Amino acid sequence: MVERADSGAVAAETPVVPGVGQRRRRGWVIAGVAVVLGGVLGFHRLVPNWPGRLGSLIETFLPWGGVLVVVLLVVALVRRSAVALVALLLPAGVWVDTFGGLLLPGEEGGGRELVVVQHNVSDENRDPAGTARALVDSGADLVALEELVDPQLAAYEKALAADYPHHVVRGTVGLWSKHPLSGEQVVDIKPPSIEEGWSRGLRAVVRSPYGDVAAYVAHLPSVRVGVSGLASQRRDESAALLGRAIADEGVEPVILLGDLNGVVEDRGLRPLTSQLAFADSGFAFSFPAAFPLARIDQVMARSAAVGHIRTLPATGSDHLPVVARVGLE
Repeated sequence: MVERADSGAVAAETPVVPGVGQRRRRGWVIAGVAVVLGGVLGFHRLVPNWPGRLGSLIETFLPWGGVLVVVLLVVALVRRSAVALVALLLPAGVWVDTFGGLLLPGEEGGGRELVVVQHNVSDENRDPAGTARALVDSGADLVALEELVDPQLAAYEKALAADYPHHVVRGTVGLWSKHPLSGEQVVDIKPPSIEEGWSRGLRAVVRSPYGDVAAYVAHLPSVRVGVSGLASQRRDESAALLGRAIADEGVEPVILLGDLNGVVEDRGLRPLTSQLAFADSGFAFSFPAAFPLARIDQVMARSAAVGHIRTLPATGSDHLPVVARVGLE
């Protein structure tokens, strides 16, 4: 007599692959995060700037979205999720389209151009002479400095004098040039809420071998990141004042050098980025010097092209110097 196997026993012996449904669900979660990331990268201008200037805060760290793409890619590969891998094509494509050009080396310099250096030297710099020597070694035509205070200012003037016989200082910003300067004047970029005695903008005409160039040096107010978001109102107000001054400038081309306390993607700098060109290659993250997270030291121009921008080695400042070639039209 043949005994029938108990149906319950058969069911118990049925093989079960644990975790498949869970992996699928996680794959869709990764895909969802990828789509959201792609949307933020591609449409960050639509993110409202409230509360806490959220839009500007996201735009400050927008290039780091590429790191998030890589992290999501690794997780998707570990989870072996095809849907997540497909979804990641969206943020990866948007990032490459937006920032991929910055990875290129840039065109070779030559012809009608000026080499310029921008550096916030820090009012706590303990080696101004060494900092100045590092800037001289760059071979730049123009050197713009911020946070110039006594007694360090005298050290910069002494160390730069031989290579840069022409210079102007207004307030805490200065411009050193290998070529003659004229028309030196203060540019008032002081926000209404800041008391008197605050001067961080200047303008001068550089008598370059290729014709006159209007050069601006500016140091916009600092921003702070806290629990309430990005505190950038004063910076934005100062950027608007500087933008109006440059819009009224009668000399072309125009070069702006400065610690703008903002990245070029930040909507708070739109009064400047809407009328000035900036580097199309090179990330040149300049702050903080110990672990640079963003380029807040900028070189911009009108009727001129800013070539590849890069950082120089660290000095005694909490910023890294940035150097760029500006091709004159």
